[in-house]
Amino acid sequence: MNYQWYPGHMTKAKRMMQEDIKLIDLIIELVDARVPASSRNPDIDELGKNKSRVILLNKADLADEARSAQWAEYFRQKGYFAVLLDARSKMGMGGLNGVIQEACREKIERDRKRGILNRPVRAMVAGIPNVGKSTFINTFAGKACAKTGNRPGVTKGKQWIRLNKSVELLDTPGILWPKFEDQTVGMRLALIGSIRDEILNAEELALELIGFLKASYAGLIQNRYGCAEDAEPACVLGGIAESRGCLLKGRELDYRKASAILLDDFRSGKLGRITLENPQT
Repeated sequence: MNYQWYPGHMTKAKRMMQEDIKLIDLIIELVDARVPASSRNPDIDELGKNKSRVILLNKADLADEARSAQWAEYFRQKGYFAVLLDARSKMGMGGLNGVIQEACREKIERDRKRGILNRPVRAMVAGIPNVGKSTFINTFAGKACAKTGNRPGVTKGKQWIRLNKSVELLDTPGILWPKFEDQTVGMRLALIGSIRDEILNAEELALELIGFLKASYAGLIQNRYGCAEDAEPACVLGGIAESRGCLLKGRELDYRKASAILLDDFRSGKLGRITLENPQT
């Protein structure tokens, strides 16, 4: 399967970010903790040169705890401030103001020496579609400031949000980059829902997920669906269809419905806490 998706509004969003970058002190980049590398837009690194950086590994409640700790350390070694959080439940949100102030300490100190006191840190919130930016902003602000949705591409334009006396946020639309050099990146983004399901082949995606789970999380499929997993992915998917009663007329197995169930169980965390990539990959 070829994973490509770059609607015209994303080109516009990137131009908007290029214009706004000179207005901000800090980039807060949200990534999905299940795919911390694949859910990073390399354009943001280019746009954010010479800006303070905080990386929030959101949806950490769905990710493998041990691997999330490795990823947070990996980003810190790269010079970023890194925080594990789940914006929906507010896990990890408590110390975020302090992290922002620490990330911008040099800027705040420069302002103080110039006699500029109490100027709020202006932070751009960036990230690809469906990593939870709007949910994060609303949780951080304590009110519904940004539109949210369970599908990619809900945020369409920019908006400034005053959080408190010390922080202002600039929300931006989620943007992907024009071409995935590595199709594995596209596959991982499709698995977490950052590419619209309507343009994907769910069965192919489910087979990719089964192959990964067999290799990296042996036993999860058997525990969830009560079917053997020591077979080819197509046979395992058939077992999932049988166990969940996914049948067409004539009792033929409905692989499409079984695929949808598997993908939903993965995305919702019902399968368990799963991370699709390691810091080395």
